[in-house]
Amino acid sequence: MATVLDSHFLALTAIVTLGYQIFFFIITALLKFDKVTDFAGSTNFVIIAVLTLIIKGSWHFRQVVLTSLVVIWGLRLAIFLLMRILQWGEDRRFDEMRSNLGKLAVFWIFQAVWVWTVTLPVTVVNASDRDPSVQAEDIIGWIMWSVGISFEAAADQQKLSFKNFPENRGKWCNVGVWKYSRHPNYFGEIFLWWGIFVASTPILEGAEWLVILGPIFLTLLLLFVSGLPLLEESADKKFGNVAAYRIYKETT
Repeated sequence: MATVLDSHFLALTAIVTLGYQIFFFIITALLKFDKVTDFAGSTNFVIIAVLTLIIKGSWHFRQVVLTSLVVIWGLRLAIFLLMRILQWGEDRRFDEMRSNLGKLAVFWIFQAVWVWTVTLPVTVVNASDRDPSVQAEDIIGWIMWSVGISFEAAADQQKLSFKNFPENRGKWCNVGVWKYSRHPNYFGEIFLWWGIFVASTPILEGAEWLVILGPIFLTLLLLFVSGLPLLEESADKKFGNVAAYRIYKETT
């Protein structure tokens, strides 16, 4: 049994995550280059999942499956976001931060907290010696993950395609899954991480159930902090005077 700093790898993953985010923070601060921000966040999930799996070295089926699900999600999102920002140019979220080192540092620290907290379920699973047979919770969690990543990937691609058509300039995206949800990508991300948590429950004991803080933190973050509120505010400024948009917002 491999133990590094603590038996659940919490200290190890915290140190690795903080170091990884500090590295990219330095690049961003020195070069005023914010195109790698989302890439740094997404790939950090991959690093944590793979690192804890390899260090533990037990390679239980549940560990391999959950690690694979995190890797698939992280690499897809990292590549998509990197290609999108390279195509679109500067990240407007950092317009007020590029010249303010303090605000920039707070953002990167918050990103480190986000990564470490949300990865708690897979971290604890990979650190565990327990290996019960596949249970209903595993299958339910895997199905939730599949539904979630399908929604997220579809939403991302549909919105990107919508914005790439010149005739859609100045319009809001209301095609595909966006007809049914104003934020289908966030729905997908929240749902898939709750799936990861559900699939981790067969091995949880005692205080390990606190890993539920991962999906709770993500849900609160996207619903009330950096996700929906910012996008809703931006959309209201752009389209608030358009009657069709107000109808879309009221009915979707």
